[in-house]
Formats: sequence, C-alpha cells, structure tokens
Amino acid sequence: MDWGTLQAVLGGVNKHSTSIGKIWLTVLFIFRIMILVVAAERVWGDEQQDFVCNTLQPGCRNVCYDHFFPISHIRLWALQLIFVSTPALLVAMHVAYTRHEKKRRFRNGEKIDIEELKNEKIHIRGPLWWTYTSSIFFRIVFEAVFMYIFYYMYDGYQMPRLVKCDAWPCPNTVDCFVSRPTEKTTFTIFMLAVSGICMMLNLAELCYLVIKICMKESRRTTVLK
Repeated sequence: MDWGTLQAVLGGVNKHSTSIGKIWLTVLFIFRIMILVVAAERVWGDEQQDFVCNTLQPGCRNVCYDHFFPISHIRLWALQLIFVSTPALLVAMHVAYTRHEKKRRFRNGEKIDIEELKNEKIHIRGPLWWTYTSSIFFRIVFEAVFMYIFYYMYDGYQMPRLVKCDAWPCPNTVDCFVSRPTEKTTFTIFMLAVSGICMMLNLAELCYLVIKICMKESRRTTVLK
C-alpha cells in the first residue's frame, strides 16, 4: 500500500483545516500509520504459520484459524485507515473545484492573482463548511463502526492464548495456540485507544465548527437588529 500518496492528499487538505484538524492528522500519521507500517506488521508477521493446533489432521488448523480470525488485524486496520481518510477527499475535491472556478473567471477576464490563488487558504464557510463538517461526521461514524467490528469479530479486544476448535475436518475438539498473545493484545489496545482519541478530536472539531457558525449567525442577527 502506497501510504505516501495518502499522505500527499491529506497534506493538501491539512492546509485548509482547523487547528484541531491539524492535530488529528498528526495523530493519524504518527500514531496509526507509522505504527502500522513500522511495528505492527512485524508483530503479526505470518500469523497463520505460527497458529499451532494439537492435531495433525489435514486442514484442521487452517479451518480453525479462519474461524477465529476471519480477517487479519493488519488488513482490518489498513481498511479502517482508508475509510477514515476517504472523507477528507471530499474536502480536497471541493477546494479543487473552488480554485478551478476562480481560474475559469480569470480566463473570462476577471482580475485574479494566480500566484496568490495557488497559496490561498480556503476559509471554511458557505458550502465548504457543509462539506467539511460532513467529512468529520463520516470519520466519526467509520471509527465507531470499525471499533464495533473489532469487538464483534474477535469477541473482545484481548487476544486469547488458547482457543478450542471443533470445526470440520477436526476429528474432535482441539486446542490451538496463538503466538505472542500478550504483545498482540497490547498493540490492539494501543491502536483502539488512538482510534478513540481520533474520535474525540473529530467530535471536538465538529463542536468547534458548529459553535463558531452559531456565534457568527448570532452576531449577524444582532447587527441587523
């Protein structure tokens, strides 16, 4: 997976974000993407190869592994990061469309400084406010959904040391052992804790934008009176 492309796209959005949004992006890259790429992949490694069952029945170990771990933690985290980052593309497309419209007006004869347009920070107001707040809302929803998926799919957030499996073609109930369960539990809790922090930052940013627009509308109403 090319995380550099994702960083380039989100970096462009970061230029137009609020201060809380910049903190969220920093946490996303340092404590989630970097940890996933640098450390987590080495901890899990070839986890199916290290999944040992006390039977020599052909296919039993594979079936048991698929039953208890239908999706790898690494792939599910990667999928979560893609879903969480995708709403930011809405903001990037909206900003690109706004700049395209200004360039079109420039070609039609309106006086616009092109160099200033390239470095201009698009303020979060009007239609962009709705796009930006919608992207934050979807980020919160995706974070919550994936946290539930983790809990439901793996029956909690703790990695078991021993699982008992009686799925076919196992001859009877067999004991299967998970490699490095404590280390994997630590990583799982850490990643979910960072996910919770990102949710809190998203909620704080959403509240900040709503309060800011309400205060602006209140001042506007006062002036009109």
